[in-house]
Amino acid sequence: MFDPPVAGYQDTNSDNSKPVWRTSRKTKLTLKQIRKLRRMLDVRNYEKKQYLSKIRDQYSAANQQQQTPSL
Repeated sequence: MFDPPVAGYQDTNSDNSKPVWRTSRKTKLTLKQIRKLRRMLDVRNYEKKQYLSKIRDQYSAANQQQQTPSL
């Protein structure tokens, strides 16, 4: 929660949708902004998939070969 923001997730310089007093209309997204949002979503999905596979590996049942004593 208090970690510094990850570089590349938000660019405040390219944010042209800052609210102006007495303005009720939303700004339209440009193609560049839509592509950037799509890439961010793809990165988040990839990171989530990697995290879940790591968790599955951690908490999965051990292999049967490791559990049976060798004679």
